[in-house]
Amino acid sequence: MATSGKHDSWGRVVRHLRPEAKVGALAGGAPGGFLPFGNGRSYGDSCHNDRGRLIPMRPGAAIRAFDPDTGLLTADSGVLLSDILALVMPHGFFLEVTPGTAQVTLGGAIANDVHGKNHHRRGTFGGSVISFELLGSDGASRTCSVQINPALFAATIGGMGLTGIIESATIRLMPVPSANVRQTAFRFSSIDGYFDAIDAIDAGHEYSVAWIDQLARGANLGRGVMMAGDHAEDGGAARAPSAPRLAVPFAPPVNLLNRLTLKAFNGLYYGRAPKQPSTAIVGWSSYFHPLDAITGWNRLYGPRGLFQHQSVYPSQTARETTISLIECAQKHGAASFLTVLKRFGDAPSPGLMSFPRPGFTLTLDFANSGDQTLRMLDALDEIVLDAGGALNPYKDQRMSPHMFEASFPIWRELDAMRDPALMSDFWRRTAMKLGETEQTTRQSAAAR
Repeated sequence: MATSGKHDSWGRVVRHLRPEAKVGALAGGAPGGFLPFGNGRSYGDSCHNDRGRLIPMRPGAAIRAFDPDTGLLTADSGVLLSDILALVMPHGFFLEVTPGTAQVTLGGAIANDVHGKNHHRRGTFGGSVISFELLGSDGASRTCSVQINPALFAATIGGMGLTGIIESATIRLMPVPSANVRQTAFRFSSIDGYFDAIDAIDAGHEYSVAWIDQLARGANLGRGVMMAGDHAEDGGAARAPSAPRLAVPFAPPVNLLNRLTLKAFNGLYYGRAPKQPSTAIVGWSSYFHPLDAITGWNRLYGPRGLFQHQSVYPSQTARETTISLIECAQKHGAASFLTVLKRFGDAPSPGLMSFPRPGFTLTLDFANSGDQTLRMLDALDEIVLDAGGALNPYKDQRMSPHMFEASFPIWRELDAMRDPALMSDFWRRTAMKLGETEQTTRQSAAAR
């Protein structure tokens, strides 16, 4: 008998208990009956399978081996990135690619092929993966790497958990003088200031990210703060990941991150940033994972949850596209708490369905206000589509099948390698809908 657990996505738009199963239930499982579940940091429904059962990967997960001479580490897929960092930082190593939170599992980082602030230098997380063991519903466990089962290796990186269960993985770490970061920060008064500076910033630094004041208008539209960084030669010993200092124990009855509160926050944050480039040593956790210091910060958006809209679009028209996206959100009266702008480099991902591609990526977070929010998100999609861009599937809760196909025209190759026992709500409402439409079209044509 299946048990049930509370496995929400980070967006918390759809919330209820979900039936669980153990890994062993996958063998011979019913079609679409299962989905592996890491730590629920995907914002949308790529980590849900509400018609089936979730297989939790964290229980019993452990780091199996670490070689401080080579920087190779092997761990179960349910191990958190924070656990890996705690082990390797005292030995002078760091993850080659770290996303905006360390509270994701190793398997989730691979399955979503996450990116960080150094994509222009290191590409995606998948580039650090040496190999992994993949369990299928046929009961077989397969070693996958660039040399062994290469097609399955590529499909699994960025495959959102649909090709099999990643049991364990071996990754390559990078040596660093310190985990702490020498950060150079400065504010820019409009979006032109970002694009005028980004070439030199990315050429001179391992990491770069910009916070954008999404509410600023007129001559100040797109103003923000640039935060470039490198692992500090004189950064000293890094503190191990610590327990969050603050917590949001429950969702307030209303959204606390609204236009009024965000306008005040944005003005304060921008005003405190240095006008000219200022360099200082900052702790690794505050640079890479600032919100990990607040347990349950997503609850601040209120009981209806939040939508995140992350897009990528070509460099040639990036300045204009960024302005259009910001203006669109303003036109709809929306306020984004986390508005982040980064550049993606040219390094190809080893993953078949990876989201990053050359260009710029803008991330916007919006409280869920129902149809009003959905209409705005559709309008944002059209801007991205017209620019030749794409949406991030593991941040999504509502993109249309059409938008998904435009973002990932290669989706049929992943579906051909999908384990038949695995399915997600995301895949069901996008790829499966596209497949049903194609089948109906073929049947109609044959009947003529």
